[in-house]
Amino acid sequence: MSIELKTLGQTDIKVTPIGLGAWQFSEGKGGATGFWDPVNPQETEQIVQAALDGGINWFDTAEIYGNGRSERGLAKALKRAGISNGNVKIATKWSPIFRSANSIRKTIDKRLEYLDGFAIDLHQVHNPASFSSPEAEMNAMADLIDAGKIRSVGVSNFSAAYMQRANDALRERGYRLASNQVKYSLLDRRIETNGVLDTAKKLGVTIIAYSPLEMGLLSGKFHQDQELINSRPYVRRQILKRKLEGSRPLITLLSKIAREYEATTAQIALNWLIHYHGDTIVAIPGASKVSHAVESAAAMNFKLSDQEMTQIEELSRSYK
Repeated sequence: MSIELKTLGQTDIKVTPIGLGAWQFSEGKGGATGFWDPVNPQETEQIVQAALDGGINWFDTAEIYGNGRSERGLAKALKRAGISNGNVKIATKWSPIFRSANSIRKTIDKRLEYLDGFAIDLHQVHNPASFSSPEAEMNAMADLIDAGKIRSVGVSNFSAAYMQRANDALRERGYRLASNQVKYSLLDRRIETNGVLDTAKKLGVTIIAYSPLEMGLLSGKFHQDQELINSRPYVRRQILKRKLEGSRPLITLLSKIAREYEATTAQIALNWLIHYHGDTIVAIPGASKVSHAVESAAAMNFKLSDQEMTQIEELSRSYK
């Protein structure tokens, strides 16, 4: 089965349904502590190569991921893999904490420096906690498009109302909001009830789902061996323990379907995510091991039946 690309929002940028999230390349710095164990440069190169070999054509990083370490590590790994600018798509994010929109213009050259020759296909506002309004942020982003420094604009963790405001501001400049990166998985479906998903569909905005495997919980490995939880970083450990038992019925169903496809439980969860809402959703699972990247990429090689997706959807709704 060939991988069908999805269009990022209303742009001309085509991405695979699954990209690779790069927070884990932060070397344990800049907010990664408690979520990710450090990944060394050699492992980073191997993970990126595995993602590329699996057909993944885009990578999502951010300024705050190790204060530029993720961007630099990703660029280096891509070059070691023989990839040059234009062969893959790169998404990064501006950190708005304690900053105003003018910082978007001031920090873009640093983002480009760290990405070392790779263009920014998607530049995102990491969250709505800026000193400036969404309108001011979008105007700053539009200036960067006009200057040829980025190709498109996205946001992350924006509410439905803020998405609308961001899109309206961009339209006044002749552009459209491409994406909203939010937490979404079979165990966290809040965007379906808080207006975010409906607004994205109305505006033609792509939802980029982060934590699509709920920190590995949807792989089923922690249900098989609960002792594995104790080896995880502190924050992950607490979340996994809290959600373990309530998610067991869903994991049982995913595992059953996985056997029919000769796939893994995680691949079934990802496959549901990238197909159930049509073209609206893409996912960016992280990978701290080569096997994780191989597994995630392979989730694009098949498609669940409508009946199976409905069955999963219904049981997922019962999760508390």
